[in-house]
Amino acid sequence: MARLTRSESQARTRADLVATARDLFLTDGYAKTSMERVAEEAGYSKGAVYSNFRTKKELCLEVLEHIHATKFGEVAELVAAEESLDDRLARLQDWAERTLGDIGWTMLEFEFATLSRDDPELRAALVSNLGAVRGAVAAQLQILADSLGLVLPMPAEDAAATVLSLGLGLGIQRAIDPSLSARLITDAVRLLLSVAERSTPVRAAE
Repeated sequence: MARLTRSESQARTRADLVATARDLFLTDGYAKTSMERVAEEAGYSKGAVYSNFRTKKELCLEVLEHIHATKFGEVAELVAAEESLDDRLARLQDWAERTLGDIGWTMLEFEFATLSRDDPELRAALVSNLGAVRGAVAAQLQILADSLGLVLPMPAEDAAATVLSLGLGLGIQRAIDPSLSARLITDAVRLLLSVAERSTPVRAAE
């Protein structure tokens, strides 16, 4: 087996630390997870953790970015699938039922967000993070509308903010009451596309 280069070794260490921190944050929460425990569970020295992440907040931000990339990557696959709208929305609902209200993820997001109240730097980072998430949702809604030949009834960013707000609120409620259906998020997307269908001019046949 070829020996890893220094940059490859560093990248592997960082990935191991993020993966371990993700598991601990989701299981035990942010406050109960120390940098020392991340190092111990990942099998590295405390110095290895601090050489990659200056603070636990910085580590958690990367963990959340990784979670978001994974979750929205799953949604992107659903939207891009060459299936009927009903089939894609059915798969989206299955995803929402499995994902929205996940107790570990939901509580981590909420717990970490509360820390930004008295931390302007962290608040700015979370604003940037949220903007990236909103942009990802907007892109998927636009792709979905384009694939159906529809024009969204509002700017994609506004549509994304609406759907994301519903998803976040629904996630918190489902974390408390898992019996609550995630169908609301699918119904919201369906309603948005229904309005788009009624307002999109019919193109004359060529």
